Amino acid sequence: MNKKFRVTSLLLLIALVAIFAFRAPAEKYFDIAKSLDIFATLFKEVNTYYVDEVDPKKLIETGIIGMLEQLDPYTDYISEENREAFSIQTTGQYAGVGALIGIVNKKTVITNPYVGFPAHRAGLKVGDEFIAVDGKDAQGKSTSEVSNMLKGNPKTDVEIAVKRMGQKDLIKVKLTREKIKINNITYQGLIDTDLGYIRLEEFTPGASDEVKEAVLNLKKAGAKKLILDLRNNPGGSLYEAINIVNIFIPKGNEVVSTKGKLEEWNKTYTTLNGPIDTETPLVVLANGGSASASEIVAGSLQDYDRAVLIGQKTFGKGLVQTTRQLSYNAQLKVTTAKYYIPSGRCIQALDYSHRKSDGSVDKFADSTKSEFKTKNGRKVYDGGGLDPDIHLKKEAPSSALVELNNAGYLFDYATKYCSENPIPPTPMKNFRLSDIDYKKFTDWMKAQKFSYTTELEKKANDLVASAKAERHYEDLKPSLAELQNKINDYHTADLTRLRTEISALLEEEIAFHYQLGTGQVEVSLSRDHEIQEARKILADIVSYKKILSPR
Repeated sequence: MNKKFRVTSLLLLIALVAIFAFRAPAEKYFDIAKSLDIFATLFKEVNTYYVDEVDPKKLIETGIIGMLEQLDPYTDYISEENREAFSIQTTGQYAGVGALIGIVNKKTVITNPYVGFPAHRAGLKVGDEFIAVDGKDAQGKSTSEVSNMLKGNPKTDVEIAVKRMGQKDLIKVKLTREKIKINNITYQGLIDTDLGYIRLEEFTPGASDEVKEAVLNLKKAGAKKLILDLRNNPGGSLYEAINIVNIFIPKGNEVVSTKGKLEEWNKTYTTLNGPIDTETPLVVLANGGSASASEIVAGSLQDYDRAVLIGQKTFGKGLVQTTRQLSYNAQLKVTTAKYYIPSGRCIQALDYSHRKSDGSVDKFADSTKSEFKTKNGRKVYDGGGLDPDIHLKKEAPSSALVELNNAGYLFDYATKYCSENPIPPTPMKNFRLSDIDYKKFTDWMKAQKFSYTTELEKKANDLVASAKAERHYEDLKPSLAELQNKINDYHTADLTRLRTEISALLEEEIAFHYQLGTGQVEVSLSRDHEIQEARKILADIVSYKKILSPR
């Protein structure tokens, strides 16, 4: 019983600390004290009288999570058990063998052996299935369970047994754990004789140093134009974002300012160092998956007219989080401020301060958006993410492609393809599946008994249900049956009809299996719409400068 009430006391202590930390106005003290007292007495009554035994820790955590759900999705409670996972996510560092793992078709497999670390050096490959770790069965276990088996103190050994498709015997390797630092850049290289390309996927510590080194190396190799790819980069460290902007912007310029409820969160961050390059023509690629730190980099470079932004509207996360220590090694990741890029705009898209009665949140209305100006006087707007200078329409993937990918069929077939063709094609940028190759894939898919329901089929089924509910079904039955038959015919032919779309993603998956991120980028370069548009703009310096000039 004492242990249970210690949990309650912990919650009360956290709340009281929050009261004084935020110095609530005097009139709020009574409501806060009253609410805490109600919560404590409610917990006591439930714990004492509820018909079944309750788990105090789980009950309290459920209450905490429910409370935080009223705020925004970025304010989060991190229990002591989840501290390590949170640390890996924010720092990109841990001690282990250097392999990302996942579950594909009920198998726990390697999805990315990080280049240069123990698993990769030992020859483990994408698609290898974990059978045992240190003699303990790893089959059927969750990714977190297998991950915990692989992690440990640096310089300690771990023995792994994996099953590789196409090989009868298990592969057993003994690895020595070491500190793993995940690279933020997954690709850098010349994609034309004078065009350098950098794909940045994270903003963990060291990201700015990686970008700086990449820029210097590419220029040394002959790059006279640069593409910085921030697509699907969810962000991370604010300081890394500032330092990346500083690579292209002179010392002493504002990059971002933050404004919060407390005076201590009202800060302005400027570039502190001499830049590496303020002249080389630069394109930044962004899309709906580019958020937070990605938007600070893209938005600041756009505000200073230092780069042309190409792609789709960004996510719109203009909120800053800070990690606060709680008792018993728990943590709170809490939104403490909003950020504003150099033009003065905040690109936050969702208005979490005005939730609807059902808990949903609306985007800021277009009528509330304000106009701002870039350094050169170009018009830009706040709210709803960053609008690219060149907007390219992005076609939504077909239902078939989504299902093939989510169900792991493309991953599994890529594993199969690479096992049957162990020598990767050269160069990877020219790799394409032949008619025979694609026929083998569709034959394999038939054997998997692949099935899914398209949006069109769902709507046709809804139409039938509505007709029955309205008692018109018998009259409409022939027409509805004809419609459903036509939809089924289209569905049956989807793998053939959608070959171009499916082949493209399958080729990227195969290339990743062969050469990881490098192969995946190279095989997609010639058909990547945003990269091709960047190439076009950077090849026409007059058009490039015109975009960055006031209209």
